[in-house]
Amino acid sequence: MPHATFSAASPTSDRPPMPQESPGLPPQESPGRPPEQSAARRGHRPAVLVFVAMLLAAVLAPLFGAGPATAATSAADSAPVSDPAWASSARGRVALIGVPGLQWSDLDETRTPNLWKLVAHGGSASLSTRAVPPPDRGITCPMAGWLTVSAGQRAGTAGRGCAAVPKPQVSAEGATVPDWSALAAYQSETGYDARLGTLGQLVTSSGGHVAAIGPGAAVAAADATGKVATYVDTPEALGDPTPYNLIVMDAADLADAWARQPLDEYGVPTPLPTATRQAAAAQADRRIGDLLGRLPGDTTVLVAGISDITTNPHLHVAIATGPSPSGRPFQHGYLTATSTRQDALVTITDLTATAIQLLDLEAPREVVGRAWQTDGTTAAATPLDTVNGLSDGDLASQVLREVRGPFFAVFVTVQLLFYAFAALALRRRRRRRSASVSAGETTTDATSAGVASGEASPAEAGSAESESDVARSAESGSGVTASAEARGAEPTSAGTHGDAGGPSVEPAGALPGYEAASASRLLAVVQVVAVVSGSIAVSTFLAQLVPWWALPLPMLGVIVTILAFAALITGLAFAGPWRAHVLGPLTVVAGITSVALLIDVMTGSKLQVNAVTGYEPVTGGRFYGFSNIAFAVYATGTVLALAGVAQWLLRRGVSRFVTVLVCGAYGALAVFADGWPSWGADFGGVPAFVIGLAVFLILLAGRRVSIVKLLLVGVAGGVLIGAISLFDWLRPAAQRTHLGNFVQQIIDGQAWTVVGRKFSAMIGVTVGNWSLTLLTLVALAFLFWVLNRPSRWGAPALGQAYALAPTLRAGLFGALTCAFIGFLINDSGIAIPAMALTVAVPLTLAASVRALQLATTTTSEPPSARTGPTERSAT
Repeated sequence: MPHATFSAASPTSDRPPMPQESPGLPPQESPGRPPEQSAARRGHRPAVLVFVAMLLAAVLAPLFGAGPATAATSAADSAPVSDPAWASSARGRVALIGVPGLQWSDLDETRTPNLWKLVAHGGSASLSTRAVPPPDRGITCPMAGWLTVSAGQRAGTAGRGCAAVPKPQVSAEGATVPDWSALAAYQSETGYDARLGTLGQLVTSSGGHVAAIGPGAAVAAADATGKVATYVDTPEALGDPTPYNLIVMDAADLADAWARQPLDEYGVPTPLPTATRQAAAAQADRRIGDLLGRLPGDTTVLVAGISDITTNPHLHVAIATGPSPSGRPFQHGYLTATSTRQDALVTITDLTATAIQLLDLEAPREVVGRAWQTDGTTAAATPLDTVNGLSDGDLASQVLREVRGPFFAVFVTVQLLFYAFAALALRRRRRRRSASVSAGETTTDATSAGVASGEASPAEAGSAESESDVARSAESGSGVTASAEARGAEPTSAGTHGDAGGPSVEPAGALPGYEAASASRLLAVVQVVAVVSGSIAVSTFLAQLVPWWALPLPMLGVIVTILAFAALITGLAFAGPWRAHVLGPLTVVAGITSVALLIDVMTGSKLQVNAVTGYEPVTGGRFYGFSNIAFAVYATGTVLALAGVAQWLLRRGVSRFVTVLVCGAYGALAVFADGWPSWGADFGGVPAFVIGLAVFLILLAGRRVSIVKLLLVGVAGGVLIGAISLFDWLRPAAQRTHLGNFVQQIIDGQAWTVVGRKFSAMIGVTVGNWSLTLLTLVALAFLFWVLNRPSRWGAPALGQAYALAPTLRAGLFGALTCAFIGFLINDSGIAIPAMALTVAVPLTLAASVRALQLATTTTSEPPSARTGPTERSAT
C-alpha cells in the first residue's frame, strides 16, 4: 500500500543503507543525520571556546558540585523541539506497541501466537525499562514508562506508589492528556529534566500524522502541549492506518489486571497470580493481533514491555519487525544499540530514538537513546530457544538482585573477621615448645623449617634467588631502616642477594625465646588466605564465565564459583618459583586482575554484566566500559602489578630509567583503555588513574612527591579526559558515548544538572552504605596501624616488606592515591576505596608475611653491639 504523502519526502526504500554495527565498535553514520547537517549545526560554535569550556568543566565541575543554571541555560532548555534548523520531513510508518509489564516468560506459542510469530521473523532483545521510580520502590510504573517514551529521557510522576494512566479528554480536535502541564513541570525535579511530548511534537512538526490507541498511547504520542490529533480506544475504531506515520498502541491488559490487585505498604499493587497473568497476556496478544492485521506490509512494528507490573524490576520484551533504520528488514536475531553495546539488550529510551530514526527524522539532544539494530549474531534456531534464552537473562538479573545484598554483607563480614584474625596472628606472642631459650641466648634462623600450605623455603626454591636480608633494626627490633634501594640508589651487581639489588643489611628477626616467623604455620595460613582474599575482587567478574544463576541455590552457587576462581588464582600465585619472593604472589594476582579486566573491556565488558560487583542491566545505570567498582579493582591491580614487575626488573640489574619507562608504557595503555570511548569510556576514572599512576612512577624514580607535581598531573589528567571527550563529541550524535554527551551538555548549559545528580549520589552512597565505609576504615587502620607496628617477630611487617621490596611502597601509595581521588570525583563514593582496599590490603599483607618469613633471626643485644649483617644463603 502506498505511503501517505505530505511533503517532498521520498519513499522509505530510497534511504541509503546503513552498515550494520559490531558490538563494542563505534557505530556507523546514522542515515537520518547527514554529516553536513550536523556540521552546520555546530559551525556557529567556535571550536576553541568549546574546548576550553569542556576542559574547565572536566576539571572543575566534580570539585564544586551542582550550581544554579544560568540564563543561557534556561534559554537553551526552553528551545522548542520543532526548531527548523534541524527538523526535516517525516517519512515511513512505525507502529509502536507498548505492553506494560510484558516479560519474556509471558510468551507462549499457544497463548500468545501473534507475539510468537513476531519473534520468529524479527529481532528480539531484553528491554531495560528504568525510568524515575516511585519512592521506596525501584520499579518503573506504567505511567512513568509511557512518559519516558514520550520524552526519550527518564521521566516519572510525583507522589507515592504508581499513578494511574489518565484517560484522555476527547474533543473534536483530538484528545488532551489531563494535567499535562503539571506532569511536564515535575520532570525538572527528577534530575533528568525530561521534555515531555518530544516524540509527538517532532513528528507533527515535520508534517507527519500521529494516532494513539489507548490512554497510555496518548501519553506517549502527545505533543509538547499534551494533545494528540487522533485518539481511539481500539484498533477497529482507527479505521485505515495508512495515513499515519506513527501509530502508538497501549495493550494495557496486564497493567489493568495488576492495578486491581491489593496495594502493598508502599502503595504499589502486589504481583499477579500466575493464572491471571497468563490470561491478561493472552488478551494483550489478541489486541496486538487486531492491529497487526490492519497494518500495511511496509510498516515497522516495535513491541516493548515498557514498564514493570511487579514489586521488583524486571527485564522486558523488545521485538522489532519490518524495515530497520538501514532500510533493510530487521533480521531474525538479537537486537542491540550503541547505548548498551550488549547483545540482546536495549533500553526504553532507545525505543523513542528508534521510532524517530525509522521516520527519517533527527532526534533532538534531549533524546538520550540510540536506535535498535540487529547485532549481527545469529539468534537461537527456534522462537522457543530465543524466548527461553531471553527469559534466562531476566532470571539472571533477578537472581543478581537477590544475592547482591547478602553477598556484600558476607563479603564485608569475612573481610573484617580476616583482618581481626591476621592482627591477632601478627601481634600474639607464643614461646616455642621445641627448646627452652634463655633471655641472653642467641637464636638461629629457621632456614630448614618448611612453610605451610605449599610455601617453599629458599632452599626448596632451587635456582630461584632468595630475598635480600631485612634492613637493620632501628631500636631493639621495633623498626627498620630504609635500604639503599628505597633511598634511590641504583642496584648493585647481579651477585648481590635481594630483590632490591642493594647492599645487604642486618635483619630484624624473631625475639629471643619466641617462634621464628619462617617456622610459623599460622603465619603461612595468613599469607595464603590473604592471597585468596586479594583474588576475590577479580573472581567476581570471572564468575560470569559460569551460569551460576541457573544453579538450584544461586547464593551458594555464586559464592562457590567466586571462591573456585579465587582458589585457582591463588594456586597460580604459589605455583612457581616466584612464591619465594616478597612480591611474587602479589604480582601474579594483581597482574591477572589488570589483564583480565583490560581484555574484558576491550571485548565488550561481557564479564561485568550481571556480575555481583558489575552492571545490573535491570537498573539501567550503565551497560559498557568500566563501572566505578571495576575501575577501582582494575586500577589497583594495575599499579600493584607494575610495582611487582619493577621489583623483578631492578633485581635483575635493569636500570631504574628503563624500569620506569616499561611501567609507564603499560600504565599509559591501561589509562588509555580506561578512558577510550570504545573501551572503558570512564570519565571520572581517568584523572584519578593518571594521578595515582604518576605518584607510583615518581616514587619509583626515587623522586619526592609534591603538591605542585600533583596539581600538574591532575591538570594533565583533566586535559586527557577532556581531549578524549572532545574527540567523542566530534563524532555524529548517534555514535557518541556519555563522554561526548557531557560535552554537549556543557554547551547546552545542562552539565550542572548531571554533576549535581552525581554529587548527590556520591554523598548518598558514602553516608548510606555504612558497611563499605566501615570496611574502608578498618582496612586503612589495619594497613597503617597493625602492619606498620612491631609484630610478634620484632620489626613492623610492612617496614620489613618495604626494605626487601622498596617498589611496594611506591605501588601501595600510588594505588591509595588513585582510590582517594576516585572517591572524590565519582558518583559511587566510598565504594571505590572500599573495593580498591580489598585488593591492596590483603596482597600487601601477603607480601609483609613473606618478608617476616625471610627474616634472619639475631641476638637480643642492642644495635650498638652488633658487628655486622647476617647473610642468608639461598642454597
